Amino acid sequence: MGAAAAQDISAPEPQAGTIIGTVTNVRDDVVPGATILLQGPVPSDQRTVEANDDGFFQISNVKPGIPYHITVSETGFANWTSPEITLKPAQYLQLTDVKLQIAVAVTTVAVVPDPVQIATEQVEVEEKQRVLGFIPNFYVVYDKNPVPLTTKLKFRLALRTSIDPISILGVAFISALDQAGDTPDYQQGWKGYAQRFGANYTDGLTDIFIGGAILPSILHQDPRYFYQGTGTKKSRALHAISSSFICRGDNGRKQPNYSSLGGYLASGAISELYYPESNRGPGLVFQGFAIDVGADMVNDLIQEFVLRKLTPSAKNRP
Repeated sequence: MGAAAAQDISAPEPQAGTIIGTVTNVRDDVVPGATILLQGPVPSDQRTVEANDDGFFQISNVKPGIPYHITVSETGFANWTSPEITLKPAQYLQLTDVKLQIAVAVTTVAVVPDPVQIATEQVEVEEKQRVLGFIPNFYVVYDKNPVPLTTKLKFRLALRTSIDPISILGVAFISALDQAGDTPDYQQGWKGYAQRFGANYTDGLTDIFIGGAILPSILHQDPRYFYQGTGTKKSRALHAISSSFICRGDNGRKQPNYSSLGGYLASGAISELYYPESNRGPGLVFQGFAIDVGADMVNDLIQEFVLRKLTPSAKNRP
């Protein structure tokens, strides 16, 4: 029994092996300074060597009978990993085809949304807003993150509103009321009705294009009403009433609403060209201006508290 134990103690360890190789790239140029990592089955059984100036490396004293992997790495190249390597005692193994591929550059591209595209999409949504499903409600913004309109979109909204069939029918209805009230002082009959229709339509056209497109483009202001929807009733009412005098600039800041107010004055001044002489004069222009501003304030109050509930495409929007 003791003799057998002595024999076991004195038995020699299997002779270690050696692994050599040369690191090259895909063009067969040597890659000096590459790091060669030898990894065994347990984390503690690993070591590294560095390729010399000729790309050559040697790993000595590799234990036989143990599965290893070799990983070669170098800046600018993808890692190369060998298949499983198990040396025999005293084996001298030369690795071939240790070729490093150029690393594929991974570029992270931050996709920045195009503000013009976003604005266009928001206008397309606004053009579908109709009170009770048929009355145009294009000039109100329910979106919580609106972007400024381009000049093209400002003119698009103005034109879209002006040529909408319901807008034209509205002018026809108002003109019929004016005909019944004999105001302005045009004659009666179909000719007088046509004159009233033309005057009313031109009033609206000059107002919406000057106050809703031309001046907003020149002054970089947004002609739309921005629905608040939250807060106390008082704060919402103040927001609605003040919108006739305070607008949002294209820079997102609040500004005096020169566009809307200027549009009313300009439209009134232009109407001096086609209204009957008895319905002209600076006093009537400023009287019309005051009526327009007052109507705008009432409209904004209705927008803030009523119209969203009556606009099917908007009432369920967040």
